[in-house]
Amino acid sequence: MNEPHKTVEVERKDIQHKSDSSMVASTFIKYAAYVIIFFGFLYFLVKYVFPKF
Repeated sequence: MNEPHKTVEVERKDIQHKSDSSMVASTFIKYAAYVIIFFGFLYFLVKYVFPKF
């Protein structure tokens, strides 16, 4: 049998990742605060808790 060829149109979308500088800065500040709190907690343990053992 002769079937007609079906044409399929493919819609192509280009995704551009935009980097918002304020979003990058706020994320950096958030993780920097996590690191500072973590090292502050370690300092507290070493300075005040561990010497009591």
